[in-house]
Amino acid sequence: MRILKSYMNSTSILCLLLNSHFLTEAGMQVFILGCISTGLPKTEANWNDVISDLKTIESLIQSIHMDATLYTESNVHPSCKVTAMKCFLLELRVILHESGDNHINQTVENLILIANHSLSSNGNITETGCKECEELEEKNINEFLQSFIHIVQMFINT
Repeated sequence: MRILKSYMNSTSILCLLLNSHFLTEAGMQVFILGCISTGLPKTEANWNDVISDLKTIESLIQSIHMDATLYTESNVHPSCKVTAMKCFLLELRVILHESGDNHINQTVENLILIANHSLSSNGNITETGCKECEELEEKNINEFLQSFIHIVQMFINT
């Protein structure tokens, strides 16, 4: 029990207190599922962290004068936002390859992890009529980052 207590957070303790009066089998199942769910990672998107990382990348890139062109969706339709986000994430790998800067690379890798985790709940969505990444116009890195911020804001506002 001592080990269990050390891993329980305040939400789990609240769950225990609220569900302790259930003594039936169904009540125990509700109790167990409720307590387990408090420990599961949350799948809500933390898109504000993605925007923060994009702004960090933007300032770091200006300091090293990186000149790259990347496939950029600048006028994404809301029904194609997941497809567009996947393209942006693929293009971030170009920045990883070309920057040669550890701070940029760490920030890009962090951004990719956060965004992919955030997209995992949308992973089974099939969007039709959307442009493939290679069909998008190539734009400079600053325009790419501004468009990326715009698409992230679309996810925040939905």
